[in-house]
Amino acid sequence: GLSYTWIFNNNTLYLQEDSRRFVSQETGNLYLAKVEPWDVGNYTCAVASAEAQRQVWGPPTALTLRSDGVMGEYEPKIEVRFPETTYAAKGSTVRLECFALGK
Repeated sequence: GLSYTWIFNNNTLYLQEDSRRFVSQETGNLYLAKVEPWDVGNYTCAVASAEAQRQVWGPPTALTLRSDGVMGEYEPKIEVRFPETTYAAKGSTVRLECFALGK
């Protein structure tokens, strides 16, 4: 198992489960529901493997705000990555990730 952590301007991002930012532990992707001016900065993903007892950091990615209101390449869409089959024991909790992207 891998675990993903995002670093923002050299500080670990501590995200609330119900906030506008979310890290998928399936893909490691960082999602922001609504970008605010204070989100501008450098983001770096750190991937850790407990089995290998190792952590690797990716390159920093800069986030900037556009002042023209243009979304760029993203049109509104729903992104669903449900597995073809999900198994769960009776009474257990299953978490499925579904994201709405775009305006």
